[in-house]
Amino acid sequence: MSSAGVTTLSVVPSEPLLSPKPFHFPSSSHLSLEDQSIFIYLSFSGSLTPIRVMEWDTIESVKFKIQRSESLPFLTNKQKLVYAGRELARSNSLLKDYGVTDGNVLHLIIKLSDLQVINVKTSCGKEFTFQVERDRDVGYLKQRIAKREKQFDDPEEQELVCNGERLEDQRLIDDICRKHNDAVVHLFVRKKHAKVQRRPLELSVVATDLIDKRKNDVNGNACGSNYEVGKEDTIRKSDAIQRAVPRKLPGRDFILEPVIVNRKIELAPAIWNMVNSTYDGLDSGNYPIRSAEGSGGAYFMLDSSGQKYVSVFKPIDEEPMAVNNPRGLPFSVDGVGLKKGTRVGQGVFREVAAYVLDHPLSGRRSLFGEKKGFAGVPPTLMVKCLHRAFNYRGELTAKIGSMQMFVENSGSCEDMGPGAFPVKEVHKITVLDIRLANADRHAGNILISTEEDSDQSVLIPIDHGYCLPTNFEDCTFEWLYWPQARQPYSSETINYIKSLDAEEDISLLKFHGWDLPVECAHTLRISTMLLKKGVERGLTPFAIGSLMCRESLNKESVIEEIVQAAMDSVLPGTSEATFMDAVYHIMDKRLDEIVSSRS
Repeated sequence: MSSAGVTTLSVVPSEPLLSPKPFHFPSSSHLSLEDQSIFIYLSFSGSLTPIRVMEWDTIESVKFKIQRSESLPFLTNKQKLVYAGRELARSNSLLKDYGVTDGNVLHLIIKLSDLQVINVKTSCGKEFTFQVERDRDVGYLKQRIAKREKQFDDPEEQELVCNGERLEDQRLIDDICRKHNDAVVHLFVRKKHAKVQRRPLELSVVATDLIDKRKNDVNGNACGSNYEVGKEDTIRKSDAIQRAVPRKLPGRDFILEPVIVNRKIELAPAIWNMVNSTYDGLDSGNYPIRSAEGSGGAYFMLDSSGQKYVSVFKPIDEEPMAVNNPRGLPFSVDGVGLKKGTRVGQGVFREVAAYVLDHPLSGRRSLFGEKKGFAGVPPTLMVKCLHRAFNYRGELTAKIGSMQMFVENSGSCEDMGPGAFPVKEVHKITVLDIRLANADRHAGNILISTEEDSDQSVLIPIDHGYCLPTNFEDCTFEWLYWPQARQPYSSETINYIKSLDAEEDISLLKFHGWDLPVECAHTLRISTMLLKKGVERGLTPFAIGSLMCRESLNKESVIEEIVQAAMDSVLPGTSEATFMDAVYHIMDKRLDEIVSSRS
């Protein structure tokens, strides 16, 4: 196999790339800068690469050194660093601020290049080549071979071998290319005695009347604040769903079911179309395609033609630091997530919550309705899905996760400068992020699309697995550095902000199955309060967002100081109402001081 303009990370040689012992001058009065350098190791796809950095290096400068490292020549600035289960997200913070010391291992997450050239040779000597995306798997390559070569039209009869190693269907092309660079894949055909004709079967989904007939009714609180498979309410809810829909459909090797946790919820036609199109794609043999980006498992789901993406599935057990995470991140023993204030396994709820809370200006979303939300979060729901293409470390089982509608786009905001973005589009993202105290808003998770009836750019916010944290420590908004954020909100946006009601939003989430933990409810109430009070005083998105984000890793933000002052002013065991009243008055005083100092 040869790469198409792509280089890969080579295995670390037995000898270190750099000497781990810096040179010391004899005289202590003339110390080399190397005396204060440290060695860290980058972990990427099972390999460790040593790199020398300085104690006072910022995260941005460390990434720059990685780019310039001779052993890692292909890396771009589109990279993430993770240490001890936490992303090193603040570019201006020092490496030592995150507790990184000599000999520590940092996990490197990068965006893979697109295409790989695969050379295939049959047992009879015929050769042909394919250009395949690096994040595709062997199962997809077999489908390509079947479509191109009539004599190999059944992928199940194909067997692919590379350097004597049999390639499993779920094996990623990128993994093979790193291990067997410039090798040839050999194709063998195993003829079967008889073919089993699969009977067609229509998609079966959970009907509300079936659940109504059960003696043990499933209420809207079944998905509690902590998602644990072993919890009795979750098991009861899962049993209700699985009795209404077969655990595995006869004659099929996949499952796709909406997870409906409240019998009063009705899915809109657009969402049903997404689910049905995804099902048809799986039924046609189109494998889910794992995204090469991000720190968790995300799969693009195809329609029946295999030419169009219709949805994106994110399993709970493949979240960053979860048991089946495909990026090689360390498993979170204590359940703490990659961002402060979040827990592994709750990303699915946060993804759905962002869609539910992005209700339109006309009113609350009591159902998964047709009307587009204010910020345009794509329709998202919870599903159960099983497929061999997902990442497993043991027996194949159905996975619970979020499924979001795929939106046609021309890339993300990191692919172009922010100057061309409409002010209105940027402002709608700022409102959503401030409300949800988003801990992971960067340009890569804002897509750029175009309105059908005009050439105007539309921004689409995605990836909300780190919204509504239990605290504000990791709030990060990249749009703070965009010029549009310094412009005042329009009257339409202000009217929308004034219509927001945190208590109604908390009830809405409970209706949809997520009973917010107390700390997360605090966050939603306080962030909504700050947004409303900010616009009352004429503050811009930049001014309000700056109050929520830390200037440096170890300096608390203004909103954190307000929360701490409120906690110090009340007695232990104080009611929620009393605590929020303290936050209300302290926030008023602090905002008035800020406005006065600027006038």
